[in-house]
Amino acid sequence: MSARKPTGKIIYSNDGEPNLTSQGGAIPVIKFLDKLNFHNTFNDIVHHERPAKAQYQLSEMVFLVIIGYILGNTSIAQCLVAWTDVALRRTAGWMQIPDATTISRIFKELNECHINQMELLIHVMRQQVWQKAFNTGVSFILLKESLWIDIDSTVKTVHGHQQGASKGYNPHKRGALSYYPLLAFLPQTKEILQAWFRTGDTYTSNGIVEFMKQLLANMSEQQRIIFRGDSVFFVGALMDLLDLHGHGYLIKVKLKGLTELLLKQVWVPVPGQPGWEQCTFQYQAKGWTVPRFFVAIRRVMEEDNNDHPQEQLFDPAPKYEFFCYATTESMEPWLTHKTYGERATCETWIEEAKEQMGMGHILTSEFLANAALFQSAILAYNVLCWMRLLSGNAQLQR
Repeated sequence: MSARKPTGKIIYSNDGEPNLTSQGGAIPVIKFLDKLNFHNTFNDIVHHERPAKAQYQLSEMVFLVIIGYILGNTSIAQCLVAWTDVALRRTAGWMQIPDATTISRIFKELNECHINQMELLIHVMRQQVWQKAFNTGVSFILLKESLWIDIDSTVKTVHGHQQGASKGYNPHKRGALSYYPLLAFLPQTKEILQAWFRTGDTYTSNGIVEFMKQLLANMSEQQRIIFRGDSVFFVGALMDLLDLHGHGYLIKVKLKGLTELLLKQVWVPVPGQPGWEQCTFQYQAKGWTVPRFFVAIRRVMEEDNNDHPQEQLFDPAPKYEFFCYATTESMEPWLTHKTYGERATCETWIEEAKEQMGMGHILTSEFLANAALFQSAILAYNVLCWMRLLSGNAQLQR
């Protein structure tokens, strides 16, 4: 049984559609998901069995929530209000819309295996979109030899008693309960390649090796991945994994005694950058089996000695601001520093996914149900990225 029939055809006229409301902007998204064969692809990958007489299937609930996210809804109840739009229901083929209790119950039926399959679904749909973009000549991301990937985490504060929400790193609301997802972004297309939903007390880099193993397993073997991350990902086991498979990295260094180590290096001026110096060196940290390549730049920190005029009688050693990176890439230190700085844009995309797409907003009381809703939000965010990519419109893609 199904509560939906094939998607309907909408005829636009100059007189307007009398039943069309502000929710009508989701109609192109519904058509796009239909062209991607979303429901069949979902059911092929996510193996969730419901009773033979069940009226609603998981793919339909995820579809309903995806559209809700794109329309800016932040609760299941709001999603249902959006679907009161007659034209929207007709386009999607809904004969009957489920109630909020039914949607929550179906999501609460899911186990960890279903979450893993939803993560795989995102990779499979991405591969289909990239292939389609290549076939139509609008994007050749599929053929790029190297792909920079930005890894970051984000705090999602929650209110209530959600399973798995706990006190952890939360700079905006100290002591508040939260979740702590981990995300991988692709700068070229701005899409989220992979995301893990995690409890709030998880340390940022926990599971990063397994996260990267899963990501690499779902990327083309012909494409070299360059991991870019901040100092919390300065993890020897992660760099070992990337080295083993011929991939690269650019990671900000967090190392005990780093300043003393840098002061021992030979520094030279950065061409065209007055006041800046640079150096390169190799170093083998404790626990590593091999030395790795480091680059660093520094500048003298300006000090205000107005309050301590006696200090001006001496010539103290200058104080420096250092920036140090472990990398596999053959770039001058200054270019390495600027390239690392580009990862800051992924924080903008995280905020877009959280605030504009509602990532992590729709919640139930159960952790795995929330993880599935989170993956639905990732799909919603990516659907808009994929629509931009396949449009071939450079302005939309920017």
